[in-house]
Amino acid sequence: MSIIKKVIILFLISFSLMMLVSNETNKLTQTTIETLLKEKYIQVSEELFTYLSNNDTANLQKKLAELKFKTVDNKKHYINSSNTLYEYKTDLSVIKILKHEDNKYLLYMKYLDDDILVIDLSQNEIFKDKEFLNYMILADILILIILSLIILKMIYPLKEISKSIKKFGEGNYSLRIDNLSHDEIGEVSKTFNSMALNIEELITSRQRLLRDIGHELKTPISKSKLAIEMIEESKYKKILKKALSEIDEMTSELLDIEKLNANQHRFNLEKFNAETLISESLSKLFIEDETSVEVLMESNFDIHADLNYLSIALKNLIDNGLKYATEKPVFIIVKDRNISVKSKGEKLDKPLKFYCEDFTQGDNSRSKKGYGLGLSLVKRILEKHNFKLSYQYDNGFNVFIMAI
Repeated sequence: MSIIKKVIILFLISFSLMMLVSNETNKLTQTTIETLLKEKYIQVSEELFTYLSNNDTANLQKKLAELKFKTVDNKKHYINSSNTLYEYKTDLSVIKILKHEDNKYLLYMKYLDDDILVIDLSQNEIFKDKEFLNYMILADILILIILSLIILKMIYPLKEISKSIKKFGEGNYSLRIDNLSHDEIGEVSKTFNSMALNIEELITSRQRLLRDIGHELKTPISKSKLAIEMIEESKYKKILKKALSEIDEMTSELLDIEKLNANQHRFNLEKFNAETLISESLSKLFIEDETSVEVLMESNFDIHADLNYLSIALKNLIDNGLKYATEKPVFIIVKDRNISVKSKGEKLDKPLKFYCEDFTQGDNSRSKKGYGLGLSLVKRILEKHNFKLSYQYDNGFNVFIMAI
């Protein structure tokens, strides 16, 4: 999960918790206010009821002013649009504490035919404190949002840096990161750009060198092949012809490995079947005795890949089998989306990974032809296709398996 997603998730969690706390705090504050006002109204009603029952209007108004209470006109409207929080009745009197729809608390008292509806003016101060608390919570939420946006803005360049590094790894070596910030992320961008420049120069120099070497080798090889054709047939002609073919093959494989290592390859993906792949691979080999290779097609299946590159990989496996087999034939087995090359011989004395390194050969290969490039190229081609190469030794046979 990316850092940006983590920050967004943490923000949503924090925001949800803040809203929950705000809601619960508001409920608790409201309940506390109602409780305090209810207790106050009950206490005040006892004092005011004395004046109401005695019809002492002057002292009643004086007491209301002293308690910071005010008489409310239009009693019927307020009573009808209010909820009753508390009610006490006798045969002669009624006392009610009401909550109006505009969130104001009222005290209603009635004795016989005389009634009065009053409101505590000091409750406005209480509600102002509540509103201030709500504003503070809202301010905290706004600060949380602003802080999250600032953090996202600060770390957003990391996403661009990640994309740039990925593209660079895919072979776009001229790519650079545009980040003008002067913080640690800016330093990372500068360091990457410096590293990318050095790597681009090294890769460009190496590619130019290999292209020049390939060109310089291909020209004399072509001339030598042409000259050999003019020589009379002899065993020496065959030796020279085979040696030149092997040098030509080595040069091509070196260039292919370099292209794969530098991500300069351009796969031509197409659909073909295993039988076509085997035919293409065998056509790339110079096999004097066709009985030295036997194909066992237990099943045929479709493949989506670059036929040329994949046939080179299979060709190298078959070629290694022919070079190092103690007995012929070499078997090519097609079964369950696996293509296996099976040859009689001694078990490899080291793990497969060792033989997949460039210019690596086994101890018993000194007298054999080969350049130690075959398995290295096979492994790289299969990895670029997301295929897998494995090895097993089965009853005296070395078995190399291409899992497709």
